[in-house]
Amino acid sequence: MYLGKAELVSKSNSKILHSVSKEFPLPTVVRLGKYVHLPYKDILLTRKNILRRDKHKCAYCGRGDLPLTVDHILPKARGGGDTWDNLVAACLPCNNRKGDRTPAEANIKLLVKPYHPSFIMFLANSVSRLDDTWKPFLYQT
Repeated sequence: MYLGKAELVSKSNSKILHSVSKEFPLPTVVRLGKYVHLPYKDILLTRKNILRRDKHKCAYCGRGDLPLTVDHILPKARGGGDTWDNLVAACLPCNNRKGDRTPAEANIKLLVKPYHPSFIMFLANSVSRLDDTWKPFLYQT
């Protein structure tokens, strides 16, 4: 903003940045003067991200108070891969009960359908506090 490369869209009502001789409002939303192309970043398929997507709850029983593992819906031994659509969070009892079988063979049902999360949704769910001034720009209501 100081160099004229961005303009203030929204500012904090209570916080001010101080320099030696000037004061600036703390920006919460800025608009860049020129478009900056950023390459698309896909969400990495990791254990931590699967647990985060599933809100740290078992996909079979819904419990979140037990230690969780990552379970292959279609077991790897049967050709199931490491994909967003084949991996879910599972508690140890459910994972052991399911074993090396499909949920239908183990007579248990998935409470949630696994999916590949979008970056915006993942960002919104990952941030502990979402500023209300960001919501119109993040497709939030």
